[in-house]
Amino acid sequence: MGATLLAAAIVVAALVVKTALDEFREPGSGGRQWLFLTDPRAVSAGAVTALVLGLLGWWQAGGEGVVWAVLAAILAAFAVGQGRRPL
Repeated sequence: MGATLLAAAIVVAALVVKTALDEFREPGSGGRQWLFLTDPRAVSAGAVTALVLGLLGWWQAGGEGVVWAVLAAILAAFAVGQGRRPL
């Protein structure tokens, strides 16, 4: 499970670095990229994704499947929240 956690941490770190680089290029863009965390529709999509993939992942691979399900849920929420105006 250590390799799975390391791989997921690398993906999350890459997203954070991407946000930081975008923020340097255009101030304020980093905050806009993470607005999906306050969008109820995006959070709901992420929660459903986490639940479904988490159950399937646990059944197939145990804890490693859950780690990937959480990462997929974050990416799904990010994708659903893109292009929406803040509430």
